[in-house]
Amino acid sequence: MKKIFCATLDGVDAKVVEVESSFIRALPALSIVGLASSAIQEAKDRVKSALLANNFSFPPQKITINLAPSDLKKNGSHFDLAIALGIALQKEDVDFEDYFVFGELGLDGAVKDTMMIFPLVLSLAKKPVKVVIPLESLPKVQKIPNIDIVAVQTLSEAIAFFKTKEAPSHQPIPFSFPHFEMDGEKYYYNPSYPLDFSEVKGQEVAKRAALIAAAGCHNLLMEGSPGCGKSMIAKRLRYILPPMSMQEILDMAKMEALDGKEPSFTPLRSYRSPHHSSTKASIFGGGCEFPNIIGLFQSYFDFFQKYLDSLKFGFTSSFFHKTRYSFLRI
Repeated sequence: MKKIFCATLDGVDAKVVEVESSFIRALPALSIVGLASSAIQEAKDRVKSALLANNFSFPPQKITINLAPSDLKKNGSHFDLAIALGIALQKEDVDFEDYFVFGELGLDGAVKDTMMIFPLVLSLAKKPVKVVIPLESLPKVQKIPNIDIVAVQTLSEAIAFFKTKEAPSHQPIPFSFPHFEMDGEKYYYNPSYPLDFSEVKGQEVAKRAALIAAAGCHNLLMEGSPGCGKSMIAKRLRYILPPMSMQEILDMAKMEALDGKEPSFTPLRSYRSPHHSSTKASIFGGGCEFPNIIGLFQSYFDFFQKYLDSLKFGFTSSFFHKTRYSFLRI
């Protein structure tokens, strides 16, 4: 039995998944077990087509793919490559060692990028880790420190690598933004910004309060009549926030990737301005396993009282309990 490491997202963190493959004498079939999502179940057709395109002959046996642990729900099409390698190299004396394998397969055997790969690798990189990823993922993943990368374009390249263990290794690339060092850690900043506090006329006390809040990472509550400059100050506040460490930049890029956006890798802290008519589910989340924009209000008192009441427990206990999906720490 072959065992290959992969991973799935549980909230915003990665959970290690072992992809096990077993061949038994029975009617020919390919089945995937272990709480696999529909995207993973569809991998059966993609894997079959990709292997046949690479001249692999399926044995007249029943092939069972188990995704362990079986009590953890798995999502994402990035399991394709690990499943295909477990089948293709079943008879080979191959040691997969501690490599994590990610990639979606095309019907012709091409290995493709998915939105899950970058946040998964970033979560796993808290300690030194080796990964096999699609070449398309390289520009994003190469910015993550503490990893050894093998990038492949096709299924045949991945098979050849595990047979020979010969492939070009891609090292993390340095950050190009200016930085300074403090206590042995680098902090990056963006020298250009589109909005400036010089555009805010008057409101010297409010600007002083914004400066203190930014310097100490404090909360700031502004109250005043419409048009006095609250929104102008709030929008410019992000540009005077402290520089970001590499880990903070990568964490922000992970959240962008989970939101379906292209990671920017810019040392500029996030700013959200939810409208006061936003629904409760859009702010706190309704069945979604990813964080939502709670506590990032532009005009606090314009929101319905029931929304504000929902925040009371979270700010006193440091976490929000979401009945539809686990919990979310803030």
